[in-house]
Amino acid sequence: MKRFLALLAGALGLRAILRRRSRPAPLGPSPADELKAKLAAAKEPEPAPEPEAEPGGVDERRADVHARARHAIEELRDKPS
Repeated sequence: MKRFLALLAGALGLRAILRRRSRPAPLGPSPADELKAKLAAAKEPEPAPEPEAEPGGVDERRADVHARARHAIEELRDKPS
């Protein structure tokens, strides 16, 4: 009797799985397609900004960065903990 009930439960479960798989997909617009269309509309090419030419060369910029770093280190050293 236990085998019969197990077989019956297995058959019912298999039938439920097969019925679920055989259902046709709902017809209509896909949400993914709508989002792709919105993304394409929002993704218009923008002109790339041209880098501004900074006066001076690499050495001047490097010296400026080092000076700002030294100033920041001095501020941290002077700050009481």
